[in-house]
Amino acid sequence: MTPPQRRRRHPKEEPPPEPPKKQGEGKIPERLYVLTGAAEDGDRAELDLVTLIVARSDAPQSATPEQATLLGLCIAPLSVAELSAYLNLPYSVVTVLLTELLTAELVQARAPIVRQALPDRSLLEAVMHGLQKL
Repeated sequence: MTPPQRRRRHPKEEPPPEPPKKQGEGKIPERLYVLTGAAEDGDRAELDLVTLIVARSDAPQSATPEQATLLGLCIAPLSVAELSAYLNLPYSVVTVLLTELLTAELVQARAPIVRQALPDRSLLEAVMHGLQKL
């Protein structure tokens, strides 16, 4: 009795690899326009990345979901860069949303707290003398 002959398997053809996506290709720019709406003047508040934003009141009924989220996040002071990161939105979109909230007086923009570049010399000398006495 002869053993059965084996059939040769042919490998399946794999689909060609997808070309790599360019940076920002997966994003939907129409969504960003819908979030910001049509800017009438094109004027934006002069907000820096480190400008602190604080909510003055709760979100009104007419607020968009993004604006309500911004107001919820701004219970404690947060910088514009942090808000942009938390919302996963570009800086320019966040500034447009914040401009609308600033004109409605729902948020307050504060200058960042600037620390002195160099500490006071007398304080350093006092610390140094205190350490030497130990």
